[in-house]
Amino acid sequence: MSLRVEQVARATGVPAHTVRYYVRRKLLRPRRNARNGYHEFTPGDARVLAFIRRAQALGFTLSEIATILEKSRRRESPCPMVRDIVRRRVDEFGVELDELIGMRRCMQRALAKWRRMRDGVPIGDEVCRLIESVGS
Repeated sequence: MSLRVEQVARATGVPAHTVRYYVRRKLLRPRRNARNGYHEFTPGDARVLAFIRRAQALGFTLSEIATILEKSRRRESPCPMVRDIVRRRVDEFGVELDELIGMRRCMQRALAKWRRMRDGVPIGDEVCRLIESVGS
């Protein structure tokens, strides 16, 4: 059974323009109908679309997904690379999360201090007394 772009898009919940983009990026490799030039998608293509969505939900970029698909198509295991990418991202996100938590704490301290301060018109070289009251 073959499906056209709109049909595979409807069946998978992926917008048709996204399906076409994935074809251009060679994430999907549908056959071309020799008579009309339309792309013809298979249930296997729908599975690849579902895989792409799951990989994106895990934070993989389209370039990484393309590499994973290419390895799989060559019957090579992408698993070591996948583990390495996720381990690296977990570490990176940990650092980013720590930075965000620090910024949140700084904002909470600022809000607590600002509750006791009145609004004011800038004096002299002041821009905003609230921000300027926060230590760096």
